[in-house]
This record gives sequence, structure tokens and C-alpha cells, in this order.
Amino acid sequence: MPTLAEIRTFVSGLSDVGAVVALQEAAATRLIELDAAKRPVILPGRIGRINTTITPACLRRLTGTVGQPNKTRSRFDFLLDEDSTDQLRRDPHNTRFTVPDGEKRYRIPKVPASCIELTDIPADS
Repeated sequence: MPTLAEIRTFVSGLSDVGAVVALQEAAATRLIELDAAKRPVILPGRIGRINTTITPACLRRLTGTVGQPNKTRSRFDFLLDEDSTDQLRRDPHNTRFTVPDGEKRYRIPKVPASCIELTDIPADS
């Protein structure tokens, strides 16, 4: 396998724009593959927390169970646990979600996968 210095020398010697573009595309594809390998597998039934990047802010740091995904697996239903359901119900800034008084676990639809942090350890670990 060539060293990083050898690869840089090779790249700097390329004079064809098409070759540089092809190399750039290959590098971008590899970066996506490496990133995907690091991401946790989000599956229904996993326990997690909604991170601080989501809007509306009233959903930040709520905890619960991952539900069913949409077709592209880019969003998931998220079933809040009892404490988070109560927290959402009492949040004075919550103007979007009406949580009935008797509801123990409230379902938030279509939470982006990028906003879900898994907090449990998968069974295959």
C-alpha cells in the first residue's frame, strides 16, 4: 500500500481535470462509507434521547423508545417514556404537542434520525 506522501505526490502530478474529479468522487464515496460504519444502527425498540439539534426546543433531551421508521429510514416515530411525556405536557414553551392528562407515553412522529442519540447497548454487542 502506498504511503500518504506517495499518494499526495501522485495527486499533485495529475494534469487531467477529469482524473482529479474522479479521484475526488472516490474519496468522497469512501468518506461516506467510513462515516456510515461509525453511525449507530437505529432500529425500532432501541432506547434513546432526542438531542439538542431538534426543533421545536421543547423536544430536546426527552427520552424514550425508537418506533417505526419512514420508508427512507431518515425519520422515526419516538415513544416518550413516562417522565418525558409528563415533562412535555408541563412545558410552558410547548405549543405544538397536546399531551392528554391520562397519557403515560406520548408518541412523537417523524423525529429525524440525526436527532436521535441511542443510550442503550445493542443486543449484538
